[in-house]
Amino acid sequence: MTEDCNAIRTLLERFNGAFQTHRPNDLDDLIGEGCVLENTAPAPDGARYEGRVACLAFWKGIASNADLAFEPEDIWVGEDRGIIRWRLRWSARQEDQVRGVNIMRVRDGKIVEGLGYVKG
Repeated sequence: MTEDCNAIRTLLERFNGAFQTHRPNDLDDLIGEGCVLENTAPAPDGARYEGRVACLAFWKGIASNADLAFEPEDIWVGEDRGIIRWRLRWSARQEDQVRGVNIMRVRDGKIVEGLGYVKG
């Protein structure tokens, strides 16, 4: 794995950590200017957020919600992209969960794109 790929993996692990530990302020140093985020909902295309402030506000809202349990399952990294496979739970009931992926793009050590998809 190249040094760039290692740096992207570390960045995405820090990103995941903010959601796992419910520490939204840990996201502040991870999101770049001009970021674009496509959420998993509403169907069929998901809401689109443009700009660092909008993306950061959306992700911080999720990270600060103690009722959500985010579990990363895998990270794949190549060139300027990473794929995070994850599970999100909102109760202990088996049916209250969803699995999905985020396709992330990184530029200059910051996340500048996050495209979310879920199994429906």
